[in-house]
Amino acid sequence: MTAKSTGFATRAIHHAYDPQENEGALTPPLHLTSTFTFETAEAGGEMFAGERQGHIYSRISNPTCDLLEQRIAVLEGAEAGLALSSGMGAITAVLWTLLSPGDEVIVDKTLYGCTFAYFRHGLEKFGVTVRHVDMTDPENLRDAFTDRTKLVYFETPANPNMRLVDIEAVAAIAHEHDCKVIVDSTYCTPLLQRPLELGVDLVVHSATKYLGGHGDIIAGAVLGSTEDISKIRLEGLKDMTGAVMSPMDAMLILRGLKTLEIRMERHCKSAAAVADMLVRHAAVGDVFYPGLESCPGHAVAAKQMKGFGGMIAFDLKGGMEAGIKFMNALNMVTRAVSLGDAETLVQHPASMTHSTYTPEERLEHDITDGLIRLSVGLETLDDIMADLKQALERGEPTLFKVKYSHDDYTAHFLRAVFPLHDKVPGDTLMTYSHSLLSEDGYFKPVR
Repeated sequence: MTAKSTGFATRAIHHAYDPQENEGALTPPLHLTSTFTFETAEAGGEMFAGERQGHIYSRISNPTCDLLEQRIAVLEGAEAGLALSSGMGAITAVLWTLLSPGDEVIVDKTLYGCTFAYFRHGLEKFGVTVRHVDMTDPENLRDAFTDRTKLVYFETPANPNMRLVDIEAVAAIAHEHDCKVIVDSTYCTPLLQRPLELGVDLVVHSATKYLGGHGDIIAGAVLGSTEDISKIRLEGLKDMTGAVMSPMDAMLILRGLKTLEIRMERHCKSAAAVADMLVRHAAVGDVFYPGLESCPGHAVAAKQMKGFGGMIAFDLKGGMEAGIKFMNALNMVTRAVSLGDAETLVQHPASMTHSTYTPEERLEHDITDGLIRLSVGLETLDDIMADLKQALERGEPTLFKVKYSHDDYTAHFLRAVFPLHDKVPGDTLMTYSHSLLSEDGYFKPVR
């Protein structure tokens, strides 16, 4: 059985493991050991010199982690993979390996909050210049390079606002300037998107999310060429970060990979239905889901993604207040950060994952106060929809502006309250007691 001749799920379940080589054990064994013995002193010396294959110490490699690395690599279409203790561990190990003081890295306009903080407040402390460029138009890159630019880094879809970047176009432009390209493809997994096949040099994942899939681990991964991965393993992982994945977590991710394809199919199907509902709901403004033709970047997503994923971002018309009311009104849908779990998770980026941005930075990077990030889970779709709908209705603002003159009273209500009317006739308004009017012209309708 060769990797090229088998399907995705088959590789995720069987690649690089033979039960008959492990006493018939169907499930790969868990190697809980910190160190490994050497047959001879000479053999140990040869391993340290890189002249012999083998495991030395679990901070460098471990058989359970090695199997996971091989399996993710074959799914991603990479020569090699490296497992790390978190997504941020993967990112920091890569960047600290490839960058030096005085170098410059170009990043997209929007990044995950912790990644943003690492670039803006971490790398810059060590003399690395970070420049943000709107990569939704790849041509914006052409004038951004300097003789110090070493790397181009972006997420697609971006966390949390689902910005889409044309991977192939950006990679081509970056390589014209001899720059490596790194893509965070966490939202997609190797099932839905394979950036390496589109010209990228390295792919990073928070394996905490869909790869694990069950909300019980913290893990990361980086995939790329054998040369790059070996360098990151021995420098960024072994010496600089120590962000080592435990064998137990590797085993849990191996288990998660077995169901990745069927889980992602369910995530995608349910998210598409939820996105369609949100687009039609009166309390919701913009909806950002790559599968919607109205979503900016839909054409890019259709070109480079096999499916549109389980993540949705949407703006509530009432801003931050409406977002908080909505979240507090949810019953089954769970208020929590992270994503890609069996549970449907919701969070408010402005006050949670992206609170590392200043209010001005959030505005600059398209993260509005009313933005909600929704990770659509594996629950029965009708139950997800029912909870979201009731929360949207309960979370509607209760105060509405009144526009009036001496001889005419006209109230402009939200369509959510009076779905068939843009305006409420004056005689309807008169049924409300003037005592309900506040000095600033607001009233609370009686329902």
